[in-house]
Amino acid sequence: MDYFNYHRRKSSVTRIGNTPLGGENPVRIQSMTNTHTQETLPCVEQSIRIIDAGADYVRLTAQGTKEAENLANIEKELHKRGYHTPLIADIHFNPNVADAAARIVEKVRINPGNFVDSARTFVHLEYTDEEYAEEIKKLRTRFIQFLDICKEHHTAVRIGVNHGSLSDRIMSRYGDTPAGIVESCMEF
Repeated sequence: MDYFNYHRRKSSVTRIGNTPLGGENPVRIQSMTNTHTQETLPCVEQSIRIIDAGADYVRLTAQGTKEAENLANIEKELHKRGYHTPLIADIHFNPNVADAAARIVEKVRINPGNFVDSARTFVHLEYTDEEYAEEIKKLRTRFIQFLDICKEHHTAVRIGVNHGSLSDRIMSRYGDTPAGIVESCMEF
């Protein structure tokens, strides 16, 4: 890489609240809280420290529906204090939690390996091609429901794939491989 003649890769613009990402916009900084999302004030205080340190987005985990719903209280308190930085919900294992968060925050991060498929149990599964296609159809139907909520509420989506959370279905067909990671992402 030539550091003195570097040119950014062309990308499209994604609206994340009032802070667009991509295109000619500056590189954006995001950090994640490590507070429990049910505890409003600690989340607000840590979010403010993150924002004041220069972050353009703040990500919070939402383990369950109660945590996802409490994102509204966190956002309300941040707005009351004059902070309007977009919030991002980090979701694992439950599409219903993603639905709830998408109604509140500006962006939702899901992991396709555990969005609909159950948590990995390290069991090898055997599928016929028809059974595998039926599983993909089930994923697609549920994901479209989520996307419809995102469209209605102008919520951006990030598909975040990593090898640590590939589903048993993907692991059984592709193993813990780059191809498995790509396939997991491309299904969504």
